[in-house]
Amino acid sequence: MQSLRSVRSRILLGTCLSLAAALPGTAFASDIVGTVTDASDTRALQSAQVRIIELNRETEAGRDGSFRFGDVPAGTYTLEARYVGAAPRTETVTVSDGGNATVRLVLGTDGTILVLGQSANMTSALSRQKAADGVESVLTRDAVGQFPDQNVAESLRRLPGINILNDQGEGRFVSVRGLDPELNATSVNGVRLPAPESDIRSVALDVISSDSIESIEVKKSLTPDMDADTIGASIEINTTSAFERRKNLLTAKIEGSYNEYSEKLTPKGSIDFSQRLGDNVGVSGGVSYYQRKFETDNIEADGWGEDDGLIFPEEVNYRDYDVERKRFSANLNFDVRVGSSTKLYARGVYSQFDDQEYRRETSLKLEDADTITANGATGVDFSDEDGEIKIQRSLKDRFERQRIRSLVLGGDTEAGGWHAQYSVSYAKSAERENGSIDPANFEQKFEDDGLVIGLDTADPRKPIYTVGGLAGAVADFRDPAEYELDSIQVTNLSDSRDREWGARFDLGREFATDNGSFTIQAGAKGRWRKKSYNLETTYWENDDLTMADLVGDQTYRLIDISPVLDKKGVRRFFNANRDIFELNEFDTTLDSLLDDYSVTEDVVAGYLLGRWDSSTLRVIGGVRYEHTKNDIRANTVLTVEEGGELPDGTTADDDTIASVTPNRFQRSYGDWLPSLTIRWEPQQNLVLRAAGYKSLVRPKLSKLAPHFTIEQNDDDEREGDFGNPDLKPYRAWNFDAGVEYYLPAGGALSAGVFYKDIKDFIVDAKYQNPGTWQGIAYDEATIPMNGDSAKVWGLELSYQQALRFLPAPLDGLLVQANYTYTDATGKVPVDGDITDLRKIDLPAASKHTFNVALGYEKGPVSLRLAGTYRSKYLDELGDDAPEDRMIDNHFQLDLSAKYDVTKRFQVFYEWVNINNAKYFAYNNVGARRNLLQFEQYRWTMKFGARMKF
Repeated sequence: MQSLRSVRSRILLGTCLSLAAALPGTAFASDIVGTVTDASDTRALQSAQVRIIELNRETEAGRDGSFRFGDVPAGTYTLEARYVGAAPRTETVTVSDGGNATVRLVLGTDGTILVLGQSANMTSALSRQKAADGVESVLTRDAVGQFPDQNVAESLRRLPGINILNDQGEGRFVSVRGLDPELNATSVNGVRLPAPESDIRSVALDVISSDSIESIEVKKSLTPDMDADTIGASIEINTTSAFERRKNLLTAKIEGSYNEYSEKLTPKGSIDFSQRLGDNVGVSGGVSYYQRKFETDNIEADGWGEDDGLIFPEEVNYRDYDVERKRFSANLNFDVRVGSSTKLYARGVYSQFDDQEYRRETSLKLEDADTITANGATGVDFSDEDGEIKIQRSLKDRFERQRIRSLVLGGDTEAGGWHAQYSVSYAKSAERENGSIDPANFEQKFEDDGLVIGLDTADPRKPIYTVGGLAGAVADFRDPAEYELDSIQVTNLSDSRDREWGARFDLGREFATDNGSFTIQAGAKGRWRKKSYNLETTYWENDDLTMADLVGDQTYRLIDISPVLDKKGVRRFFNANRDIFELNEFDTTLDSLLDDYSVTEDVVAGYLLGRWDSSTLRVIGGVRYEHTKNDIRANTVLTVEEGGELPDGTTADDDTIASVTPNRFQRSYGDWLPSLTIRWEPQQNLVLRAAGYKSLVRPKLSKLAPHFTIEQNDDDEREGDFGNPDLKPYRAWNFDAGVEYYLPAGGALSAGVFYKDIKDFIVDAKYQNPGTWQGIAYDEATIPMNGDSAKVWGLELSYQQALRFLPAPLDGLLVQANYTYTDATGKVPVDGDITDLRKIDLPAASKHTFNVALGYEKGPVSLRLAGTYRSKYLDELGDDAPEDRMIDNHFQLDLSAKYDVTKRFQVFYEWVNINNAKYFAYNNVGARRNLLQFEQYRWTMKFGARMKF
């Protein structure tokens, strides 16, 4: 029997296709249709504004440069086309009854270059920003190429209000206006991307190569026809279309990348093409491959406390990372014109991200060292006298593969004032590990052996340890034969899958008036999503195995952390000697049960909007309704420590998994989401905007999942870690206002303010007193809960311009600069008490972000120096304010240089992280900065050539 979801999907798809088929053959009144291109006839000029002067009607050119005015009375009219950086162009066109009038508008005939170089890229992005309905920032493909960015996340940090969260020195997640990346939505070619990772909604954009995109649009305000599942921004990534270019194109790029730390040279290459197969058929696409080998020196500490005036951690970890990352991206697009009114397309994207990580670690576990004394002004000594110091040497050998793929089939039909858009789509993301060693731990314990560990925090970012005490203890510290295996954890399978089907249909009718046009539009969309996670892990033990035969060479540069394990030796030894290891069944079974879950999320939406357009005023108002339905499944797992009471009343003889109970929860809810957007252009090149709208972000599916874990100790006290299937979504009222002035010679000044009132913000609440959750008793618990409201407000400023008015040779200079101030605050419970709240800055909220790029372009030479800055931000909440995890401010300089040897051959050089910007996380226990994490990576240089055929 077919599921209701399947039937609903087929009905919606059938309706879309039936209406699409019917529209092209319908008879309509006279239309004006045309295209806008550059003078070299190289590229269509998307977002060029076209106006019928006599009727005061305005529209904008689409991706292929085409435009259409429907319901135009017979007569002779003047069309005016405008594009940032180009002189306006007018053309006279005569419309007769019963037939379409066709016109081609060409801009840049005064010699302005609109399609090549830094200046052209800037004007292309500004033209799209200017023509947009709401608040929007744009990066075009060629503009991305002006920066030495390794992925889409790093490209986005050049835009106003964008902050990126790094991983191993590479941009990974995107924060917009200081908000958590979880509050953004990401789509490729109009298809919402599911997340590969098991525990988040946000998509890590380092999976997608910057070589595979045509443009990125960051839409910071919403209209009713847009998915409403964002509070930060809707990040829309577009791949190429053959109709965007007027000429066939084939480009190849080859590159070498060298990291100072790893001293390895690795390759990168890409091929892009666009081919017309006739006047009405085109194909485009590309492939890219990037291999990068780099190293990271890392120090992490935890458990900072204060005693007798001394501030010290319970544990310090020195970690040496050797990483190899490979990215492969491909996209293929087909475009077809059917008659003069219908365009059909198929767009497919595939991205694969392989991450091989080796991590050697030396850990100082100091929490049971009872003798702690001061050593100078910045030093602390830990002794094993009357206590214990545990030293752990470990290795992580993990290979992880992420894949993102999407396919969309759709089209649009426009004739006689009617406009229909329709599509069906499928997207799947996955993250998979099988066979990772994560980790192998070897340990040695010192108890009254005369070992003294000194820790000097003169440099709070890099605390340095020393080893002293009795000679025998110091020798044992250095002797790999004294370190016995604790366990080897093998991830047999970590399988995260996230899949989504979608279908959409929009239908609008434009009505011409004496001084503009009014459009009424309605639409429906369905999205059917399923996310699941399955973990199968094993723990292996052998009390007789030591490090002696598994020692490798360290490449750590901050301090001597030897002995370290051989990067590949542990895996080789384990695979060759499986029979000498014993399985720890309790840990194996427990960890393989805790995190498994499956969630379906069905969203069905509909909207109605009205739109008024004239040459000066655009108003879009309406309402959207989204209905959400969830089916959520996981397990309740009860463990009882040896000596504790089992559910049947007996005493546990060993640590025991007392019960495993499958859970299932179902729920549904609906949201009405009104919005109003106003765009006013009182004079040419001056645009004022205002927008107010309501939006929502649904909770993380992993937080909704009812995996309930209860650990009962031998005193029968219970500590619980729970999911919450009753979580409400974040709901927000959002307001934006801004002014933009577009400079006559190409460039823009803009300023904007924004405000967000967010309800039901989600926090992990810690309960220290006995209670019950979902009928389960606990003494202490951690439960994700909806908290109080959060307020966000801020200011965005931007300036960019080609300085052609300067005397030669300075007339080749370009400047781009933007600054964003964000004040984002909320309240969270203290000790799990929702009536006792403390005020915090929202996670990932930097108060200040600033980007500046100075470029030079003249003749065959193109140079660009770019700096990005963000101030500190809250990363994770602690039990109280001093224990909050903070990320220090970050400033990075990058350089790119290009030289056109010929019109078809270019060489380039890029220098990433010139100033060796580092990563530093800390807390403020004892009213000082205490290390939580420090990393440095050094710089990377890239060089290569680009060829056009």
